[in-house]
Amino acid sequence: MLFSPCLLGCSRTCSRVLGLSLGTAALFAAGANTALLFPNWDATYLLRGLIGRHALLGSGLWAGGLMVLTAATLMSMTAWRGCCFEKSTPCCSILTALLAGGLALLGALICFVHSGVALRDGPLCMFNVLSFNQTQAWKYGYPFKDLRHTNYLYDQSLWSSVCLEPPTAVVWHVSFFSVLLCVSALQLLLIAVHFINSFLSLFCSFCEE
Repeated sequence: MLFSPCLLGCSRTCSRVLGLSLGTAALFAAGANTALLFPNWDATYLLRGLIGRHALLGSGLWAGGLMVLTAATLMSMTAWRGCCFEKSTPCCSILTALLAGGLALLGALICFVHSGVALRDGPLCMFNVLSFNQTQAWKYGYPFKDLRHTNYLYDQSLWSSVCLEPPTAVVWHVSFFSVLLCVSALQLLLIAVHFINSFLSLFCSFCEE
């Protein structure tokens, strides 16, 4: 078919753009998760073990970051001429790109779900609890996790009144996990476009043969 070479060329260009976009998004995800390990840019909380389990799990580093970045690199390599995939058949290159897309899909999905759970549970912070003799007591925990009837995300008056340390703990937690949620959602959208592009390329390569 006469249009197959043209479509394959457009597909390679699309793969390059998608690979670059996914790689950039992966770096943003890794940066946001790194910031969560240093509340208010203070390393003492990490050294004292006072970082929330959601941030320590690091889904933005290894899932939305490393896994997606690896997949984005493979996507770009299959699209550029002169790389190690130059001598492979079109079908082999496209199948490699599809496998890379599956890896990116898994990483982005893990990051997206985990970020949503983190936003639901809220940050680890020091808050006031009442002991048995009704005196004030302070402890580290997840005060918003037990608020079944109040969503702290929509009641910003709780952000400064509940968490006492780290300062602006809620703002830091909500801001960077929201970034992770948005970045992973963008990654999922780019991966969907990548799958459509790869299937079209596979179809065109069969037609060309």
